[in-house]
Amino acid sequence: MSARKLAMTAFRGLQLGFIALVTAHICLGWGYPILWSLLPLLLAYVLITVVNRWGGGAPDHPRVARAPVEVEPPVTGRWSALNSPADRTPSHGVHAYGQTYAIDVVAEPEPGARPAFSPLWPLARRPTDFPAFDVPFRAVADATVVRVSDGQRDHLGRTSLPGLLYLMLVEGSVREMGGVHRIIGNHLVLDLGDGTYAAYAHVRRDSFTVREGDRVRAGQVLARCGNSGNSSEPHLHFQLMDGPDPDTARGVPFTWRGIGVPRGGEVFDVPGPAPVAPA
Repeated sequence: MSARKLAMTAFRGLQLGFIALVTAHICLGWGYPILWSLLPLLLAYVLITVVNRWGGGAPDHPRVARAPVEVEPPVTGRWSALNSPADRTPSHGVHAYGQTYAIDVVAEPEPGARPAFSPLWPLARRPTDFPAFDVPFRAVADATVVRVSDGQRDHLGRTSLPGLLYLMLVEGSVREMGGVHRIIGNHLVLDLGDGTYAAYAHVRRDSFTVREGDRVRAGQVLARCGNSGNSSEPHLHFQLMDGPDPDTARGVPFTWRGIGVPRGGEVFDVPGPAPVAPA
């Protein structure tokens, strides 16, 4: 086990320790101030901060940041970007899980096709209510499939204020303690060569068309967008990183050929490719 993997395991162990101490304090009436129970949580986030800066600094520090890697877009059709590295890094608020330069994209086949956020009702929506659900995504380059993780269900979309707060404050915390696969859900990783890997997250269960070890060509369909893992609605989470394991990898910047890096809220169109035969 690498030092980074060991540190991530310790991070989750400290989070569980915090929950255990608070529960014991409440149930057993221990006499020490309850604020002492926050110590494992504090140590957990100190540890993750240090881990994310190993190797000379955070992945977006000018001293260590890599040049953007140009790849093909992973989707075709009309989409809009969310949580884009064109607006800020880390794009998702953390460097963990190789997410420094990650981007989320949601299908927008036409204006208004995607259900709007609601303050109270409905609390949640079925995944099939969203145009991104079950839309295929594609290989961004000729590559080798090195990781396929499947089996997690596609849960309801959390597109109300109560639903989103539940996802962020309760479900998200539980998922983080469960490990990286509970955060990114069903996912796939491609080895693009030259120390660069592409990760696709929140994939629809049972939609993979490839297996670990397969060679794929740029534009080949890999699976379909879903709503597994720590996701508020069906979408594709895409990122480049420097290793095959999102738990220990560091983010790598990307640019999509012909598109660039869309900003948050920007709508972009990608023409469909010619049919691609499996490698």
